[in-house]
Amino acid sequence: MATIGRIHVTKDGCPVIFHDDFILTQKTEVLYERRVTDLLLDEFLSYGVQKEPHKVSKPLLRRMEDGRVLAWSTEEDDYLCTLQEVFEHVSPHLGFNIELKFDDNIIYPGVNLNRALQAVLQVWIALVHLIWYRLIPIQSFGHCSDYRHPFIKWIGVATDVAKMVTSDYLMYYFVLFLTEGGTAKHDDRRRNSLDNAIQVCQEYDLHGVVSEVRGVLKNPSAILKAQESNLAILTYGQLNNVREAVYIQYLMGVNGVIVDLVEEISNAVADFSKPDLGQSTFSNSVDICRKHESFSQQQLGFLLRLIPELIQQPH
Repeated sequence: MATIGRIHVTKDGCPVIFHDDFILTQKTEVLYERRVTDLLLDEFLSYGVQKEPHKVSKPLLRRMEDGRVLAWSTEEDDYLCTLQEVFEHVSPHLGFNIELKFDDNIIYPGVNLNRALQAVLQVWIALVHLIWYRLIPIQSFGHCSDYRHPFIKWIGVATDVAKMVTSDYLMYYFVLFLTEGGTAKHDDRRRNSLDNAIQVCQEYDLHGVVSEVRGVLKNPSAILKAQESNLAILTYGQLNNVREAVYIQYLMGVNGVIVDLVEEISNAVADFSKPDLGQSTFSNSVDICRKHESFSQQQLGFLLRLIPELIQQPH
């Protein structure tokens, strides 16, 4: 299992973890919005809860998808931190997936992409001993069994960053291409389908694809295409918090799922086993082999009818 960090590199070259592209704050009822990558490290760390109680913090706000601006609230508040701090304090039994954050609406010069990649890799190389938390493997990664290191390390990368991941990096990192699998439109056509993502992996010798789950459910034949090229397929998205949807992916050959409900889905995956496929149609010929609990033919039939509706829903 592995936890996930969305990584930005500050203006002075320090990798930090933050979910959004922008930081919002408020001063005398005026909103201020700044891109994380335009901040110096000290500026970034000055927002929200402070590590040292005597320091004055700036309010941390968040812009919602509907345009509302709200205070950033969580069940447990903690201070903003660097990638190195996370690596130093994370349990050695957990892994870490680095998702490099770049704005879809900006064309970055190669030197900027390389600068960000090098900054992250320097921290990673110095501290790496990690893998797998919110990522739940649901199939074996047999084609990676001959890795020379005891843990698989992987990075979600944008299209142009993939060009910079040389063969030297591929010796040490499990590098996957991140895509929405055709569930959203981008100017860069390589990001507009699962098939295009697989082609990027083949072109740059990457190890596989991380796709929005609906993109995989809409295009199951792409899994076979990936397997033929010895590529892993992983998925993310709200549907991965539905155990039946994860089971369908297990049957399809998806290698792993990124989830929010870690314990619940982990327990469900532990019960999965392959069905004995008959010679009739899938919905009326599955004989589920059980470990403790699995899904009945009626449940699977219902899910197969429900999936077309689910994959049409917005995020």
